[in-house]
Amino acid sequence: MQKNTNIRLEQLLHGGDYNPEQWLDSPEILEKDLEFFLKANINVITVGMFSWSVLEPEDGKYQIDWLIEIVNKMYQNGIYTILGTPSGARPQWLAKSYPEVLRVNANRERQLFGARHNHCYTSLAYRKKVRDINMLLAKELGNHPGIILLHLSNEYGGDCHCPLCQAKFREWLKERYKTIEELNRRWNTTFWSHIYQDFEQVESPSPKGEMLLHALNLDWRRFVTAQTVDFAEWEKQAIRDGGCEKPITTNFMGDYDGLNYRKFKEVLDIASWDSYPEWHRKPEIQTARETAMQHDFMRSLLKKPFLLMESSPSSTNWQDVSKLRKPGILRAASLQAIAHGSDSALYFQMRQSKGASEKLHGAVIDHYGGEDTRVYQEVCQVGKALAELTELRGTKQNSKIALLYDTENRWALMDAQGPRNCGMPYKETADKMYAALRRQGVNVDVIDMEDVLKDYQIILIPMLYMFRAGIEKKIRAFVENGGTVIMTFWSGVVDDADSCFLGETPSKLTDVLGLRRTEIDGLYDEEENTAIPKKNNSLSLNKKYTCRNLCELVKVSDAEVLMTYEKDFYKGLPVLTCNQYGKGRIYYVCADMEEAFYTDLIEAVFEKEKIEKPFSFIPEGVEVTTRQSKEDSYLIVQNFNREAVALDFPKSNYEVIYGTQSEKLDSFSTVVLKKVK
Repeated sequence: MQKNTNIRLEQLLHGGDYNPEQWLDSPEILEKDLEFFLKANINVITVGMFSWSVLEPEDGKYQIDWLIEIVNKMYQNGIYTILGTPSGARPQWLAKSYPEVLRVNANRERQLFGARHNHCYTSLAYRKKVRDINMLLAKELGNHPGIILLHLSNEYGGDCHCPLCQAKFREWLKERYKTIEELNRRWNTTFWSHIYQDFEQVESPSPKGEMLLHALNLDWRRFVTAQTVDFAEWEKQAIRDGGCEKPITTNFMGDYDGLNYRKFKEVLDIASWDSYPEWHRKPEIQTARETAMQHDFMRSLLKKPFLLMESSPSSTNWQDVSKLRKPGILRAASLQAIAHGSDSALYFQMRQSKGASEKLHGAVIDHYGGEDTRVYQEVCQVGKALAELTELRGTKQNSKIALLYDTENRWALMDAQGPRNCGMPYKETADKMYAALRRQGVNVDVIDMEDVLKDYQIILIPMLYMFRAGIEKKIRAFVENGGTVIMTFWSGVVDDADSCFLGETPSKLTDVLGLRRTEIDGLYDEEENTAIPKKNNSLSLNKKYTCRNLCELVKVSDAEVLMTYEKDFYKGLPVLTCNQYGKGRIYYVCADMEEAFYTDLIEAVFEKEKIEKPFSFIPEGVEVTTRQSKEDSYLIVQNFNREAVALDFPKSNYEVIYGTQSEKLDSFSTVVLKKVK
């Protein structure tokens, strides 16, 4: 049987999470739902993820006829199905019959049945029951022509500290370090006299025990990821053993730091994620860019189109405030996902639940149950837009620019105890760099240390505290062969066990950078410094910028100094440097700079490196992206301002395939142009 790694459907997907098991006693509602779906150009639903207790009401006794009927009915009406495995919310009887499936928290307390994400990924009893139901679903429905994709579980996450997981963790450590002596050496356990004599003494981090051994914390996070990936592979294999070879995905949770999503690459055929930005808390363009970075992260996982698996058509019910999306935002946000490489705009939930935890979460069909609602009408607008943009399906985003944002680095950085325990601005620095790139209208790949660098022209590297996966060699080779790097403060401090490098830092890159770090100053929240430009610097920078949080002190050997500190005892020391190394250049930013600095720096570097941009000038609040196929190129322009803005569209070589091209771009509107051959 041939494996399909792509969805064989020539449409952009529109639909979302549907829970008909909640309405089996109301067939008239299910009939009405179908009418709603067809009017809104819904072409796909996701089912099964929360139906285990209905699919298997008793141990080993299955009832799936209702699900088969739903899939058949949808398919007969031109609506396809993403089939979810139900492991994300197991039934009561399973917890009672097999108590080992319940998680144990870090305090070593076994949880009661309840909520979701309360199951042990190591438990063989749990794995067997998951395998049984996955195989059944694969056999009965996996090859149904209406099934286009298999969806593993729901939002994998969390950890378990039970005896089974402790034993598996020790096995994982033995495989990684081979001997207890090597573990002690790498973990630096002589500090505080914490030397282990045997692997059996190692326990996962706990408030009742060890939480300050950074290498232990780091390896526990790695293990949790490895065990979750192994569980996902177990689920996938059950589907394959059930005779289904259709593509597989699972839904990630944006910037969730409990797992290293990149480790799932071998399990998945398609990446997907759930996007729930807090619209209108910040300026819309800021929210849009933060969301866009997550889209680009997901697209960069497999270097191919991804799926927006969940989003709210109106508000959520689990954020601080259930804020309604202003008119036009739903369509803008949905098309933004398409612009950044998604082949779908899907929702949670299709029909609003009438009770329990998410009864007040937004939905395509609310409790009122009519089509004359603002939300439903906006969903219809999205459906119409996606139908008009069908030719974008399967097209890719080519990028020569990358932002290196690494999950394991984040884990180590946030656990390091210094130099600033009241906030290390890793995500914030990455966000500022990303926003500066997007102001230039270029596509951006979001990569990590394990990725190949040689295909890019410019790579931005914020706060790479940890060096692993040979990143020093990769950066050296990249610059030496003509690439441009912008690296920031607090890079190259520790190895992959979170042990500090001895000697000059950033480790093994001081000659490439033309400098070495000497100290780093943590600033109080109310403190700041100023970066001032050197006269006649090679980038022609001529403004002052504010520095906050962290100010690094460096000693220059070969690098050109472009900016310096204005005050404090390190007045006159470098804030920004540039070093020519081989055929390329590497810039080093020594302090936590305001966003305007990165905007001006990126613009100057782009001009120097002659980076091609789609527009010579892009107004603030406007997003520009491109998608490409082998034959065609598309330009997507979106206005995230609350008012119309003037924009100088290309006068030739492009035709409008969606939206209206005029002298002004309306608020929250989108225009898509296709390059004329």
